[in-house]
Amino acid sequence: MNLFGLMETSGEAMQAERMRAEVVAANMANAETTRTATGGPYRRQHVVFAADRGDPAFLDSMTDASPASTQGKTFDLAGSLAQAALPALPGSANAAPGVHIAQVLEDQSPPLKRYDPGHPDADADGYVSYPDINPLTEMVDLMGATRAYGLNSSAVQAEKGMISAALEIAKS
Repeated sequence: MNLFGLMETSGEAMQAERMRAEVVAANMANAETTRTATGGPYRRQHVVFAADRGDPAFLDSMTDASPASTQGKTFDLAGSLAQAALPALPGSANAAPGVHIAQVLEDQSPPLKRYDPGHPDADADGYVSYPDINPLTEMVDLMGATRAYGLNSSAVQAEKGMISAALEIAKS
């Protein structure tokens, strides 16, 4: 893997974390939404990440470079990634190993019931169904996404510095 492959991997991770932050923001914005277009309260969304398969030549070089003491053991980088049956991204057949959003799932937990007989969405007993969204959980998830985005941004900056240094060395 070259430096540009590392930059692509960090860029993919930044895209995934940005999407994670957007989903968290949507969850927080809809924490009090009792009626959606499909009916019922808003359902919390979860982001599921998946690893990209990466370049098979890279995986082969990793298994070939492993010490003799680990040869023949039950783990195998190429085999374990192949068994995961992950969906491939379009145009990323030989991309560096990275991460992408596999799917965004709806939380299946039951909605919270609050007694409010004057609410327009109240049922016959006077209870209103609200989304099961905890603001603290959402804030922790947002902080994690922000932190991961920032770390990947730092990695891209470091990679740019390495490429600049390599070009300076090539000049002399």
